[in-house]
Amino acid sequence: MNFRGASRANASSGMGVADHSKNTFMELQRKKVHRYVIFKIEEKKMEVVVEKTGEPAESYEDFAASLPDNDCRYAVYDFDFVTSENCQKSKIFFIAW
Repeated sequence: MNFRGASRANASSGMGVADHSKNTFMELQRKKVHRYVIFKIEEKKMEVVVEKTGEPAESYEDFAASLPDNDCRYAVYDFDFVTSENCQKSKIFFIAW
């Protein structure tokens, strides 16, 4: 998901990204305000919008339970882990559901 040119439609797909979607992703990436963000495509606006965000204390199970059974979504999940050298790390995963 490319957030550059946030509200402009992608020339090849015609799909845009809402400013709020870009800002929410940046909050997850830089400020760690969210554990995850679930995005959906707003068909009428032809735009990617935020459907749901998860609090930093929420688990992967909470994230998985938030995904719909029979519909497509895009999500980013901020995964915290400790390396074998006992170093706290974080990785952001993009998920196409």
